[in-house]
Amino acid sequence: MNFKIKTYLAKQTSAAPLVVFRMLFGIMMFYSIVRFWAHGWIDKLYIQPDFHFSFYGFHWVKPLGTYTYLVFVVCGLAALFVAIGYKYRIAIITFFLSFAYIELMDKTTYLNHYYFISVLSFLMIFLPANVSFSVESYLKKVSYAKVPNWTIDSIKLLLGLVYFYAGLAKINSDWLFKAMPLKIWLPSKYDLPIIGETLMQQEWFHYAMSWSGMFYDLLIPFLLLYKRTRLFAFIIVIFFHVFTRVLFPIGMFPFIMIVSTLIFFEANFHQKIINFVIGNLKFLRQKIAISNAIQIKVEDQYPIRNKRILMPVLMVFFAIQMVFPFRYFAYPGELFWTEEGFRFSWRVMLMEKMGYTTFTIKNAETGAMFVVDNSDFLTEFQEKQMSFQPDFILEYAHYLGDHFAEQGHENIQVFAESYVAINGRLSQPYINSNVDLYKENDSFKHKTWILPFNDVIKGL
Repeated sequence: MNFKIKTYLAKQTSAAPLVVFRMLFGIMMFYSIVRFWAHGWIDKLYIQPDFHFSFYGFHWVKPLGTYTYLVFVVCGLAALFVAIGYKYRIAIITFFLSFAYIELMDKTTYLNHYYFISVLSFLMIFLPANVSFSVESYLKKVSYAKVPNWTIDSIKLLLGLVYFYAGLAKINSDWLFKAMPLKIWLPSKYDLPIIGETLMQQEWFHYAMSWSGMFYDLLIPFLLLYKRTRLFAFIIVIFFHVFTRVLFPIGMFPFIMIVSTLIFFEANFHQKIINFVIGNLKFLRQKIAISNAIQIKVEDQYPIRNKRILMPVLMVFFAIQMVFPFRYFAYPGELFWTEEGFRFSWRVMLMEKMGYTTFTIKNAETGAMFVVDNSDFLTEFQEKQMSFQPDFILEYAHYLGDHFAEQGHENIQVFAESYVAINGRLSQPYINSNVDLYKENDSFKHKTWILPFNDVIKGL
């Protein structure tokens, strides 16, 4: 067994797939940053709000006012440097740190694909994606034809985990046997040409979409791995993600996943991409002509340094990725209801959850009380997210308590009255309205003040 592991780790393959992945990843991330800026979302999401919801343990990560734009500039430039392969190691570390900072600034903006980009960029720190067809290789006058096979397989493994875990999450009674929440979402797409007033309104289509989505996520990594089914699988990937993009406003995620799955193709395919880029960019042809004149040395195999540190780090990284999504088993109650262990587990678009939560500030001694107008403190988007997520409700309750304490109120208690509906069910009480949330502290422990769910959702 040990011999087989050593043999695998020593196996070399063409660097082309890793190089192309670096270029496309950098380009997509640069475009994403520019797009985010152009839509005015930096100002709307990070600068305008007076209050920002934080991830537990990261309360110190906050928007920097107007300097928040600088964080995006740094992130965008780092992505561009990754794409061209200039100062790659510094660039990818900078991108990871700046992108993670952006993701952590406000929990309200959490999306699975933001988490995916953070995790992927962290992995790329340890991969030699700049060994050829990069500014760095040109400046150093050395290029490497091959890299260890595991450097490419690690990206495939991460992509496979994302898909497969998303498929496992769909094996639940709401998704498969009630077609929820697609039964709520799809009929609203009545304005789509041709299919809007026909397919989108049909119940059988809602079930077909649910079941095919589950099978797609579970099987697509294996179909991409197998050479005979790879092209067919990639066509399905394109269709699935383009169709999903048409139906739902999920930004760049479909295109990021389409581009990422190219890593599964053979090295000669990626070499053709490199040749295509060279052939269509005149200045690159000139640079390569110059580089040939100054004779860039082409080495066969890239030597991986610090293996004794690198391999344990990657093993721990993947162990966390495999185990962390199942942490919800440590909590009682229905996952979709409590959401304890829901984030960072590749549970994509599995529920339609709406809530209405009001807060009462009470003087514990005099009994005097008043109801808070949430719009005085939160944006419409923030209030919507807060109304059905317990950690949001608790953090906001503490913010209100601190705010009114600073205004001179005494003996403050904060109570929440909350009603939540999930996947087409009638709304029901969500938070124990007799619990003073100002005395409750956030932690990884189960939140006992969440009221029980009056139904059962079976599944993983």
